[in-house]
Amino acid sequence: MKNLILTLMVFGLFACATDSEPDNYTEMPWVKMDKIESLVKKRPKKILVDVYTPWCGPCKMMDAKTFTDAEVINQIGKNFYPVKFNAEGPDPINFKGKEYKNPLFNPNKTRGRNSPHQLSSFFAVRGYPTLVVMDENMNIIDKIVGYKDATQLKAALSKYTQEKG
Repeated sequence: MKNLILTLMVFGLFACATDSEPDNYTEMPWVKMDKIESLVKKRPKKILVDVYTPWCGPCKMMDAKTFTDAEVINQIGKNFYPVKFNAEGPDPINFKGKEYKNPLFNPNKTRGRNSPHQLSSFFAVRGYPTLVVMDENMNIIDKIVGYKDATQLKAALSKYTQEKG
């Protein structure tokens, strides 16, 4: 019985600790688009959606270089819910009370362009990569288009963060 109580106490402490904000993020805390609404209700934060495609070279460069930079990771992790969104992916997404799909997605097309997802149209994305900045009410407030290195991205996001620069 003592072991059970001790286990429950430790689990309770761990559960509380995981709900708090880390001092430093060691990796990008990507979340799924479907989770955004519940996360924002629980703890309001801006949202940063990385709209990418699997064939996009600059998107891959941002993943390899920009989104691995420790300062970028901390700036985004502390101030945004970061989301990766495949603009040509097949998965349906529920967002703001509506289901968005990719009805023309071709699963046999494994290289190059595929059909655009309906959520891409909602975001009015014209090129990749595009970072869509949304406020705590999930309204689009900005779009950052094209490849950005760590310095450029930190500067572009600084007007939306608590830590300037």
